[in-house]
Amino acid sequence: MKLRSIELALPHAGEAAAFLTDIWGMAPAGVEGDTHYLRGSGGFPYLVALAESADAHVRSTTFVCSAERLETLKRSVAAAGLPATPTVSQDPGGGHGIIVELAEGELLRFLTDAQDVAPIEGRDLPVKLTHVVFNSADAEATGDLAERALGFRVSDRTKGMVFVRCNDSHHSTAFARAGFASLNHIAFEMADMDAVMRGIGRLRDQNMAPAWGPGRHGPGANVFAYFIAPFGPVIEFSTAVEKVPEDYQPGAPEDWTWPEGRIDQWGMSDKDFAGLRAAEEKFRHRRDWEPQPLDILSEENH
Repeated sequence: MKLRSIELALPHAGEAAAFLTDIWGMAPAGVEGDTHYLRGSGGFPYLVALAESADAHVRSTTFVCSAERLETLKRSVAAAGLPATPTVSQDPGGGHGIIVELAEGELLRFLTDAQDVAPIEGRDLPVKLTHVVFNSADAEATGDLAERALGFRVSDRTKGMVFVRCNDSHHSTAFARAGFASLNHIAFEMADMDAVMRGIGRLRDQNMAPAWGPGRHGPGANVFAYFIAPFGPVIEFSTAVEKVPEDYQPGAPEDWTWPEGRIDQWGMSDKDFAGLRAAEEKFRHRRDWEPQPLDILSEENH
């Protein structure tokens, strides 16, 4: 299974798309109706979809998987009693699958038979999304639910987050201990550390300083730089997230501590706690579908 894309709704979607292509460093992948699609250099048809809306919210976060994995997922989602519905994607790449609503409203879409596209050149394009993080009122319960209902695995726990993976990348998502449910941030995987640093410089040319970074995280060990996008959300340049084995043992909060005054491995940058917190509250979850029974194959026919 792989994290593919996030689908957002917001006012002035065209202006947001222009920022992401002209300044942040993405490539346009087409406009369909009032939705702008933006891609990276990798094989996914798009990484971010921006749909025009009167207010800002998260429409879905999309994962792609095999047909066999989708059938397993349908059974575990049904057993957990989560709201879900079958779906056929109208986005670039197509595919079909299900949309699932987790306990705090997080909307995850799982597709199979979605088509890739040819990679494109661009040393400053993100390659893909590396993770999408959500704020949570009860991060522990949500992490447990992701394991039980989605077949994900908790990789690490810190005082701030529960990190969760869907493959050998240390985390494809995480749940922040925020006390409310919303989008925390979107992280873009850059080709290397130089691409991250060039991205920081590109935004500094626009008088935009990082809200946190550059730095290197503990869990996942990825290099990062966070910015508050003009259209609302927190977005991150990232690279080199750790790959972990199947038997990786999750760390506890006490395993991830820093010397006084530090909040990452390098300790070279300050963090705009207030600014990030305000941005993290802007994109809530909104379901625009009614739960429907899932067509689940029997074990005999699977």
